[in-house]
Amino acid sequence: MPTAKMFNMAGEQVGAIELSEAIFGIEPNAAVLHENVKNYLANQRQGTQSALTKGEVSYSTKKPWRQKGTGRARAGYKASPVWTHGGVAFAPKPRSYRYSLNKKVKQLAIKSALSIKAATGNVIVVDGLQMDSIKTKEFAKFLAAVNAESKSMIITNGAQENVIKSSRNIPGVNTTFAYSDANDNQKKVMWNVYDIMNAKSLIVDKDALAIIEEVYA
Repeated sequence: MPTAKMFNMAGEQVGAIELSEAIFGIEPNAAVLHENVKNYLANQRQGTQSALTKGEVSYSTKKPWRQKGTGRARAGYKASPVWTHGGVAFAPKPRSYRYSLNKKVKQLAIKSALSIKAATGNVIVVDGLQMDSIKTKEFAKFLAAVNAESKSMIITNGAQENVIKSSRNIPGVNTTFAYSDANDNQKKVMWNVYDIMNAKSLIVDKDALAIIEEVYA
């Protein structure tokens, strides 16, 4: 069964914790990971690129010169794509690149990404991940103490405002959260496969870990 080191907010190791085999110990599916990352990046595209076709550029349609006898190549109109400042052949137009993936594919990708992080020893569990006040310097010291100074993903139990504000000015640190909604009896984790794979270390609150294991069980 996969395990992870557990620390306190002082950066001291206080033990180890067992991780769910079904979530952190599966055989990673590279094809599904690739498809999810590609889907995420496609959905981030604005799709606002645009160029003018030969019918849209502001040029007269008059023939520049007569067809024969000038010694020059034949030319029909100045808007031709082969001319400088002419229209663009097959010009790109605004469009949406969004597409969706199967829910089971998304879950398998999440589990694959988490299993990779657990197998490489890059999952760090914190017993009580919180800050009493907004202190970027103190939070940076904590990250240094757990050897997660660069490209870290912080997962808190609920929206911990002090943690978010203490970490947001640290380069490479991304903060998200898992939460339990008592009103609609739902538990959710606000993350995606791209963020997990892009991070070197996953720093997870112990209570948030319980939510993650319940959501993806």
